[in-house]
Amino acid sequence: MDYEFSHRPSYTHLTVSLQQGESIIAEPGAMVGHSTTVDVETETSRDGLLSSAKSMLGGESMFTNTFVAREGSGQVTLAPPTPGDMMAHELRNGTLYSTDGAFVAGTEGIDIDSEVGGLKSMLSGAGITPLALKGSGTVFIDAYGGLEKLELAAGESYVLDNEHLIAWDDTIEYSTRRVGDLKSTLLSGEGLVFEFTGPGTAWYQTRDMDSLVEVIAPRLPNQDSGNGIELE
Repeated sequence: MDYEFSHRPSYTHLTVSLQQGESIIAEPGAMVGHSTTVDVETETSRDGLLSSAKSMLGGESMFTNTFVAREGSGQVTLAPPTPGDMMAHELRNGTLYSTDGAFVAGTEGIDIDSEVGGLKSMLSGAGITPLALKGSGTVFIDAYGGLEKLELAAGESYVLDNEHLIAWDDTIEYSTRRVGDLKSTLLSGEGLVFEFTGPGTAWYQTRDMDSLVEVIAPRLPNQDSGNGIELE
């Protein structure tokens, strides 16, 4: 399998080239198109209904699309729902954690699951349960805006807002907390953060979708008005 990114970094588009018999699993809605030699199978996660339920906790759909090159080699083109960059991460019998909605696709050998590490985040108040992407293969993660890599040395720490965090590897230590007391949380515009301690790597996006919604929402037409349009 080969892959190529185009239109980086603002509107990244992923093209995956499959040899006959190869396959790739992707989130519903990620497909742009595919060769006629490629079949599409919609199914629950690979481990059945239990894992599907766990995946839903991580913010992903309980269904996935598997693209299989049955009739010969072919291509699959994929794109994330928001404008921004994408990354490929190679796993060798390891685990990559991704936050809500960041997973786009994974090759054969990648299992999509959620585990105690994610529940720890949810119970500590982060409000999210990350997906655990396990196995050997390539996973593709998307970012809203630019994509930055944070590499921490042993004992080095860094704090990331949970709305900007998109992924981290299984070697890094982390904890979650609120920013200060309730007053400082409200006045600072920040809420929950992850504190990472190396050695290890985390990835984050340069834009926050919730902040965009807060900017746009007051400017949307007022549905309670007679014509559905509100002028300022």
